[in-house]
Amino acid sequence: MTSVSPRRAGTSPAAAPAPRTVRDRLAAGTPVLSLEFMPPRPADDAGRIWQNVRKLESLHPGFVSVTYGAGGSTRDNTIAVAARIARETTMLPVVHLTAVDHSVRELRSFVGALADAGVVDVLALRGDPPGDVTGEWVRHPEGLEYASELVTLLREHGDFCVGVAAFPFGHPRSGSVAEDTAHFVAKCRAGADYAITQMVFDADDYLRLRDRVTAAGCETPIIPAVMPVTTMKTIARSEQLSGAPFPPRLAERFAAVADDPAAVRALGIEQATLLARRLLAEGVPGLHFITFNFARATTEVVAQLPVFP
Repeated sequence: MTSVSPRRAGTSPAAAPAPRTVRDRLAAGTPVLSLEFMPPRPADDAGRIWQNVRKLESLHPGFVSVTYGAGGSTRDNTIAVAARIARETTMLPVVHLTAVDHSVRELRSFVGALADAGVVDVLALRGDPPGDVTGEWVRHPEGLEYASELVTLLREHGDFCVGVAAFPFGHPRSGSVAEDTAHFVAKCRAGADYAITQMVFDADDYLRLRDRVTAAGCETPIIPAVMPVTTMKTIARSEQLSGAPFPPRLAERFAAVADDPAAVRALGIEQATLLARRLLAEGVPGLHFITFNFARATTEVVAQLPVFP
């Protein structure tokens, strides 16, 4: 497949203005607010989800990311949602892309489809095994082994702005934190422009990660991901998705009010706000909120962060 230069749909390559990318927005030097959405599944209320997307647009995020189902299960919907965000809102879409169950040919086809849709920002992830995120990773016989290879593929096929994942506790399949740091630096050297962490609940976990990466000679911006806890189920889900333990002291505070849903939610908003303020005070390049397609919790936290317009 020949290299494809991403461009906005409906424009000629010669006339198209330089796209505004996450790279551009981070270069401005002010903290960037970003949000994560999931493509609606067939059983979801797509209308409700888009209402929440519109509500979150009022926060003026620097970019929004759209997730990619295991094994490409939401591939077409991911592209459609990202294209609609680009077409109908003021927000900049970033599409997740994983190597799970994909051959290199399939990945190149997807990259071409992104370019045709005018999407220039991609979050390159190796991805989790479908069905069981803690299961054994098995490379597709004609696929890629590491996220760094996916970064290279994107760089070879167009002028994409590429983000990658970072793991404050180390990737669950890394043999050690040092090994995980080496893999992260390899992704950056392959051409990653920035990184987004797995969800963070303790600022010190993020700061230790940043220190390790800096000590390895890597200065790639790392954006911490924040997820307000609104129910007790959120805690279990966070551990399942990230493979990292929820902070024990914080878990004790939630356990003490577990029988009072309103108190759980209030504590979650309070703690997410305190975390966000501490991270901003430590000079993070931005904050990435995991929304699960709901607007209220994120809006409440961001309203208490005057750094964002």
